[in-house]
Amino acid sequence: MPKKDTGGKFSVGTYTFNEEIVRNDLASMIVLHEYPLSMVEHFGFRRFLSSLQLLFKVVSRNTVKNDIMKIYEFEKTKIMRIIEKNTSKIAITTDMWTASNQKKGYMAITAHFIDETWKLRSRIIRFIYVPCPYTAEVLCDVLVDCLMDWFIDRKLSILTLDNCTTNDAMINLILNKLDNQSLWLEGSLLHMRCCAHILNLIVRDGLDVIGDGIENIRSSVTFWVATPKRCEKFEETARLLKVSTSRKLVLDCKTRWNSTYKMLKVVICYKDVFTRLKQREPLYKSAPKEEEWEIARDICDKLKVFNSVTELFSRTEYPTANLYFPKICEIKMSLKEWLCCGKSIIERMAMRMLDKFEKY
Repeated sequence: MPKKDTGGKFSVGTYTFNEEIVRNDLASMIVLHEYPLSMVEHFGFRRFLSSLQLLFKVVSRNTVKNDIMKIYEFEKTKIMRIIEKNTSKIAITTDMWTASNQKKGYMAITAHFIDETWKLRSRIIRFIYVPCPYTAEVLCDVLVDCLMDWFIDRKLSILTLDNCTTNDAMINLILNKLDNQSLWLEGSLLHMRCCAHILNLIVRDGLDVIGDGIENIRSSVTFWVATPKRCEKFEETARLLKVSTSRKLVLDCKTRWNSTYKMLKVVICYKDVFTRLKQREPLYKSAPKEEEWEIARDICDKLKVFNSVTELFSRTEYPTANLYFPKICEIKMSLKEWLCCGKSIIERMAMRMLDKFEKY
């Protein structure tokens, strides 16, 4: 056991230093926290490691990159063995996204299966750069190559994709490349449209009906978060009025309905603050009227149902049919109730949402 003297120093007896374990831990740390590879060449980091262990020779960024790839190959082999031993079918989900700093497209491919203990398992099997243009042919080649590489093309059950015409065309191309005899009903059940994406389309259609109904609220948030000085004035007024919340104002993104819901949820708590600031700030011209606040409360209340379902769909432990089906039924029942609520804007919103719901 190490012993500590009065000067704060430790004396260590028998000790075995394993450089391979340290290098593996260093590579794992970089992956886990998404640190840049260049950190191993930073002077402060090298000096820190030297003070911890003089025997450890800090490696270059290229060596760390190779160590990370070794970890990847090891983990890939381990997952392939699990999939090979597993006798159940495997479902695949894919997601395309664009890196904001690079403007490049990437595809994440995840495999889902039930293991021998009847537990639902999910593993990311590929995260890959996809070259432009993102056509059905390009996406098909990337996905099929992954399925072949992992030897799961004959164990495939369904592919869950976002709802768009490109993915519809991609499914037809994939069916031509796979052995249909190994698929359920010769591939007629292969394509599953993403429920979370469909919910997004439903709500966005409904919010289009509202139009400018909450535009003054959006403009008010834009005004009061525009500068640090305005933010301070807003927060000070909230404290003076003893508003029982400390959440920050956040402007929504019009293409992401859940951000609109979160914006409204916070803004409604600060209704009195906006009213007071209208009297004190001559440059503030977009204060919402009482009927606009009423619309905002109604919309926020309605969107709460969709938000709870979306959160259920987005959990790490992916919901099975016994969880999500009752929620889908709850949405349909809610939409039918809103059709008869007596408020024209909510009824029009519900009608548009229900039309999109029935389409799917």
